[in-house]
Amino acid sequence: MLFYCDINSVYLTDMKPEQIGAAYDQITHMWQSKDFNRENGISAHKKALAFVESKHKALDIGCGCTGRFLDLLIDEGFSVEGLDISQKMIQLAQERHPNIHFHHADICQVELIDRYDFITAWDSIWHIPLAQQRSVLTKIVNSLNSGGVFIFSFGGTDKPGDHCDNFMGPEVYYSSLGTNGFLQLFIELGCVIRHLEFDQHPELHTYLIVEKP
Repeated sequence: MLFYCDINSVYLTDMKPEQIGAAYDQITHMWQSKDFNRENGISAHKKALAFVESKHKALDIGCGCTGRFLDLLIDEGFSVEGLDISQKMIQLAQERHPNIHFHHADICQVELIDRYDFITAWDSIWHIPLAQQRSVLTKIVNSLNSGGVFIFSFGGTDKPGDHCDNFMGPEVYYSSLGTNGFLQLFIELGCVIRHLEFDQHPELHTYLIVEKP
């Protein structure tokens, strides 16, 4: 996903997370298609898992419906949970994994009561309001056990920003603190930066792996 603004982009900084969920309810077919690449993000997650010592509980934020990360984590020995703002995504995920606990919730509002050894938020955190990026990421880090690992993808822009586009059909909101902004936040939170990669160059799709000491 490109993170820039062009003539087709519309700024809607007041777009609510529930509107994002409603948009994704309309496009679940994109992830159910036989053409969807189920290997997307898997190598990055394997890289992140190499830093994990304790493998008890894991959480997939913005889990969607494919279950590919959940399958990987189960194979690694984790007890897993999924969370998504899209009701349709949760419904499809539950059908695929009937024994897993899924949360239909807004990560901006939900209280993460449990503590996790691994949290992933692949292609999801970039949909939350820019003004809530720092507080949500802080909440996620606080939900990690000592030694826990967090992987997430973001728009690797030079500066903070947000925009909306209809790249996938319905209009969807995106935001980013910018590469340096994310790095600064995790350093402030006392995390160890384990890996940073622009994995779809020349697009600005970027992922970061951090560990909570």
